Amino acid sequence: MPIRLTRRRAAQLAFSGAAASTALASSARAHHGWAWAEGEQATLTGTVQSLSMAPPHPSMHVQATDGVWFVELGNPFQTERSGFTQASAKAGDTIVALGNRHLDKTKLHMKAVRVTVAGRTYDLYPERIRSN
Repeated sequence: MPIRLTRRRAAQLAFSGAAASTALASSARAHHGWAWAEGEQATLTGTVQSLSMAPPHPSMHVQATDGVWFVELGNPFQTERSGFTQASAKAGDTIVALGNRHLDKTKLHMKAVRVTVAGRTYDLYPERIRSN
């Protein structure tokens, strides 16, 4: 027996589906794009507070002179390809990150393209590394 929907219910379902699709697309675009970040690159030096290798992007919390920064690394494949693993940095290590900081200066958030720990450099996004 076929299921019958009233026009109102069909419209509600269509609207809900469209809204969910829009929300997911916006979320993915905001997360995976670089539009939220400055075009110029900056260097951040600090001490690793914590490191997470969990998807969608491994990340670190880094204590710098102006506060604790959220430093986003590449996706897990890119991060691993650069040679950076869970063993590459630990709490207390000094790091230097080159990357693009958030456009909103109130957010201590950077997308790293290169990270240096204990003299070893990891190029997460080699195609994006440039001199300012």
